[in-house]
Formats: sequence, C-alpha cells, structure tokens
Amino acid sequence: MKANAPKRKIFNDAVDMLTDTVVADTSNGISLLPIKDIKPFHNHPFRLYEGERLDDMVASIREHGVLNPVIVLKTDGGYEMLSGHNRANAAQLAGLEDIPAIIKSDLSEEDAYIYVIETNLMQRSFSDLAISEKAAVLSERYNKILYQRNREDIIKELSILEGKEENGGHGDHLMKNRDSLGSEYGLSGSSVARLLRVNEVIPEIKELLDKGDMALLVAVQLSYTTEAVQKAVVATGKKISKEMAIRLRKDGVNASDVEEILCCKTEEKKKQEKTIKISTGIYNRYFKGKDAKTASKVVEKALAAWFAAEGGADV
Repeated sequence: MKANAPKRKIFNDAVDMLTDTVVADTSNGISLLPIKDIKPFHNHPFRLYEGERLDDMVASIREHGVLNPVIVLKTDGGYEMLSGHNRANAAQLAGLEDIPAIIKSDLSEEDAYIYVIETNLMQRSFSDLAISEKAAVLSERYNKILYQRNREDIIKELSILEGKEENGGHGDHLMKNRDSLGSEYGLSGSSVARLLRVNEVIPEIKELLDKGDMALLVAVQLSYTTEAVQKAVVATGKKISKEMAIRLRKDGVNASDVEEILCCKTEEKKKQEKTIKISTGIYNRYFKGKDAKTASKVVEKALAAWFAAEGGADV
C-alpha cells in the first residue's frame, strides 16, 4: 500500500476505535485488500460520485487515507463491494493500491442488497437520486418486508461505521404498503407503484429514463414486456409514446414484432395527420367561430353532396 503507507497509524487507530463496536459484531474483522480484487456489486443501482464531490473525496483520502473501512462480500471469484463503491473509486484515483475492508460471507442476496441500498441513503438525499435509483430504493424497502429484522441489524452496523446516529429515516420503516412507504418520501401511493415497476426494466431503459430520453409512463408500460422486447425497443433508437408502449405490452408481441409495430404506428399516425388547406377567405366565410370537429363534418357533407350531384360517384 505505497501511497497509503504514511497513514498506517491512522488506519490502525481507526481499527482500534472500531474494535469494541463493529468488529465485535462481525466475524471477520478488518483486513487490507487490493482494490483491484474488489468488483462492484453485481446489481449496483447507483452512479458513482462525479465532479466536486468526487474531487473532495480524493483530496481527503490523499491527506488522511481511508478511515472508514468498506464492506465487501466474499465470493467464489474474489470480492464484491457492498458498501464503499465511491471510497474505492476515490482511493484508486488518489493512488492507493489497498483499502481497509470488513469481509462478509454467506449473506443472502436480500441482505447483501440491504447493505448496498442503505449505505447510499446514508450518504445521499432521496430527492437527489435519479429516477432509476429512487426505484431501486423503493423496491428494496417495499419488497424486503420479511427481512426487516436483518435490515435493522445491518443499519445499526452501518450507522456505527459511518459515525451517524441511528434515528429515523432508516431503521424505523414499517413499509406496510405503498401509501405508507410513499409518505416517507413525499410520494403518492401511485407514484411509488410506478417507480416499483420501473425497477423491473432493463438497465438500458433505466439509462434512457434517467437521461430524459424516455417518459416515466412509457417505462412503466414496458416493464410488463419481456426483456427481449425491451432490448428490441432500445435497439430501434426510436422515441416511443405511451400508446406505442401499451401496444407492445399486448400478449403475443415478440421482439421480432417491435420494429414493425413501431414503424407501422408511425406511418399510421402520419396518414391520420393529412390535411386539406383552404383559403382564409373561405374559412372566414363558412367556418369562422366553428371548432375543427364541426368544420370537418361540414366539409364531409358538402363533399358528399357535390359527388352525388356529379353523378353519384362512389366515395
């Protein structure tokens, strides 16, 4: 740990400080691990820090080292990061090769995900999250009710590591239903329901949603389609409407049908948008003060009468 060697005493002091609390609650203590051996969590829904926040973290680590250990999951292939994606990224940028870590093993998928979600909520405001990140948070909170006791134990451990008080906002969630969950974040039950659906779409669609290239209600409709259909939608590069998404949601639609459906829908819309131009004088004489629907009926009747007078042409 070349760049971090001068900070060894600070690291040891941090370990001593944590020994009576965190280490007592974990079986593996704190180790120094090569950062290159730690992979991001396989279902990590959050973006890494950028800009000033990242620069500040890099500067702090250069000066003080990594004081709070990251938390990793031991896997067959090495380690996966549970808590500390940003610290590890900043440490690498600061020139560190190793990082202090608490190693977990034999965690269920649900418990591992709790570490990932709750750590990020301790560092970021819910309102600052991207749409897909909010969806991930709400999904974890809503779907993991059965793991509430495990969550409380995990949050207690994370609170100690982060030096935060364990009060409100995290360990007190009842999560009885969408309405009660939404009330904690200033959302309606229907908004929670939509975000829960958004969490089901593929990463490429979440990316479009976060960038503003896809409407929330479109993503909600696409969440009911297969992964293959969703990938086919992204591959077209077309910006689709809610009506198109609803059509794609219908039973029997396969990925091979997507291009045709979207193209036909577009052509159909173009056909429906054909118009007939009339002069301003005629408009003012016959249609002034009339809405478009009334004007259309007048034109239709007038044309029917004209064709009939011309010899009963089949219209």
